[in-house]
Amino acid sequence: MKYIYAERNFNFTEDIKAYVQKKLAKLDKYFRSDAEASITARTERGHCCLEITVRSVGVLLRAACRDTDVFRAIDDAEETIERQIRKNKTRLEKRFRDGGFEWAPALSDADYAEEEEQEFDVVRTKRFSVKPMTVEEAILQMNLLNHEFFVFKNADDDERFSVVYKRHDGGYGLIENA
Repeated sequence: MKYIYAERNFNFTEDIKAYVQKKLAKLDKYFRSDAEASITARTERGHCCLEITVRSVGVLLRAACRDTDVFRAIDDAEETIERQIRKNKTRLEKRFRDGGFEWAPALSDADYAEEEEQEFDVVRTKRFSVKPMTVEEAILQMNLLNHEFFVFKNADDDERFSVVYKRHDGGYGLIENA
């Protein structure tokens, strides 16, 4: 696995990098050799905010953890990604490394019962017309509807489909169709 580190008001020491690589090495059994792990860390109000994103064969796994201790944040993030893999095991088997799921867990299947795969049941379908508008108009419309995201045709970008969304930090994000 290839590791990419990004720091924001944080310093990755060699000890921290070694610990990250040791923890994420547990996940190597699932991924092909071309997998890439991006580790982003920042210090915010005395807490370490850590985000780990693993990319492999078109699949993204992401975990974001916040703790006063960077090592506990790393542990939590690794456990979160492993839990995501176990939860979606059969869906991911086709994309990940052959034999990646042929391991015998230390715990019995009963211990993983709460993490059983769930069906993706569509419980509601909405149809609406998508109108051309600017990003600012889309954000205004999203706020007026009190939604977390809003789909629109971007009038400033050849009317390509785009999505605006509210971010946890209070800002807004834009997803554009390539």
